[in-house]
Amino acid sequence: MAIQVMKETYSGKIREVEVGKGPKAVKVGGAQSYPFHGFEGSLGNPPRIAWEMWDAGADEAWPDAAKEPFADVLQDPAAWAKKLSNEYKAEIISLRLQSIDPNGMNASAMSAVETVKKVLEAIEVPLIVCGVWNQAKDQEVLRKIAEECEGRNLALCPIEEGTYKTVGAGVIGFGQLAVASTPIDVNLAKQLNTLLGNLGVKPEKILMDPTTGGLGYGLEYSFSVMERDRMAALVQQDDKMQQPLICFLSYETWKTKEARMDEPKMGPAGERAIAIEAMTAMTLLTAGADVLVMRHPRAIAKVQEVIKELC
Repeated sequence: MAIQVMKETYSGKIREVEVGKGPKAVKVGGAQSYPFHGFEGSLGNPPRIAWEMWDAGADEAWPDAAKEPFADVLQDPAAWAKKLSNEYKAEIISLRLQSIDPNGMNASAMSAVETVKKVLEAIEVPLIVCGVWNQAKDQEVLRKIAEECEGRNLALCPIEEGTYKTVGAGVIGFGQLAVASTPIDVNLAKQLNTLLGNLGVKPEKILMDPTTGGLGYGLEYSFSVMERDRMAALVQQDDKMQQPLICFLSYETWKTKEARMDEPKMGPAGERAIAIEAMTAMTLLTAGADVLVMRHPRAIAKVQEVIKELC
């Protein structure tokens, strides 16, 4: 007797968002079914991986295993970006402007602009530009980058409730993308998307950052919230939630004590950290992530294999 496969019916669709400009631009989103449920509906564009890099501070903050593949370029953001694009064939690059941290180097907005411009000159692939989740500084810097890099369709992150007017206006006026960042809460995510829409940011210019926990550090809560985001978008026809999801998982996974601690019984710390990053990424894929921001080449290679097989 043949087994009757139960199928879900979906009435919604995840919007398609294009990141970057030109022939190397990348489209994300577009799904009309739950993640990897191709037997129920279209999967849209395959999930993408953005390679993380920092403009400063990685030599001190990153564990040795994460630094080793990029040891020759850690001090030169343009060279680092070029290596990711040329040697590792990165489809998207995520640049964290760690130098602007008020509790660190506290670099100026114009200094950050010059760094972003140098990186853009070195690559043709799309660029995500991240602040340091300090609203006052991020608001100043991201608005200036939006203006000085007009028309480049950069994904600017984070745009939060306290900064959406200033940075959102920059997104509208200078042809960029908004990464709407909220702290693991469905209602807050919907609220911020609504505020950006009311401001005038078009839906096809918004990515959602639901905030991501690492394996063993809140991942299960992130997973459940992302599931609810997707349920609202695909089943409940909530058009405010039909945006692609981006997850900045590398920052969360590589700062955990398990990714750093020297404990022989647990095996080499580097191998452990790579496994944690890959496992976190795969879990988020099944929750609906459209873009994964990752760090280590081996973790990325493993996740790319999974994406290729499941898509």
